[in-house]
Formats: sequence, structure tokens, C-alpha cells
Amino acid sequence: MPTLGLVAHDHRKPALVRWAQDHREQLVGWDLCATGTTGALLEKELGRPVKKFLSGPLGGDLQIGTEVAEQRMELLVFFWDPLAAQPHDPDVKALLRVAVLWNVPIAMNEASADLLLRGLAQGDYQRRVPDHTHYRAIWGGK
Repeated sequence: MPTLGLVAHDHRKPALVRWAQDHREQLVGWDLCATGTTGALLEKELGRPVKKFLSGPLGGDLQIGTEVAEQRMELLVFFWDPLAAQPHDPDVKALLRVAVLWNVPIAMNEASADLLLRGLAQGDYQRRVPDHTHYRAIWGGK
């Protein structure tokens, strides 16, 4: 099953839970993973298992980023709070950067999450995974 990452800042958690409840049927075909508190809320409200990482400020955003970088995530839904400063903002930026780097679709609000989930449900989308070998040559890595 494809994997969907779910992340929400504190003031956006109710919106993400509501969105997931509204799309309960479409989410049946997905493995769900989330940062700690968000994952616990989703697991309780959806009545299904959610792989939970640490809370975002404790490293959960970076753990989700690892899933993206290691090609274990097909979609990221991240309801961030545009009106509140986050103490772990560098981690948030790192997560978004790695998702863009690996060409993983990112939904940041209900409208974009609806559209991405609907589009992916059609089954004809094939995400192109970028070839980053040119970076290895620049940085001297293998």
C-alpha cells in the first residue's frame, strides 16, 4: 500500500482530523504515518492504526523527512499554521525541502489535500523520482 504522511501544527490538528474523517473511505488504501500527537489523534478518531513518530518539535518532522528521502512515502499532508511561529521551524523547512527534492506531492491545506487525494485515487499518476547522481559528483559522495 502507498504511504501517506500526516503532520499538523497545534492549531491545525482539528482541521486535519476533520479532513481525515471526511476522507475515511479513500484512506483505506493507504498506510498512514504521522508525527506523535497528530498520529495519536488520528488513530483514535479513525479507529485504525497509524505509525507514529516523535512529536514534531522532538524530531518527528525529521523522521517523516527520512521516510520521504528513503522513498517510503508517496504523499505528504502537512497542515501548517501560517500565523504562528514554530520553535522547530528549521525542521519544518527541512521536511518541506526534502519533499520537494524527492518530488513528493505536498498538500498544505484542505483544498490541496482534496485535489491530491482525488488525483492519486484515479490511479494513473506515476511520480517521477529524480535522479540526484549529479549532486553526488558535486559533493564527492557515493
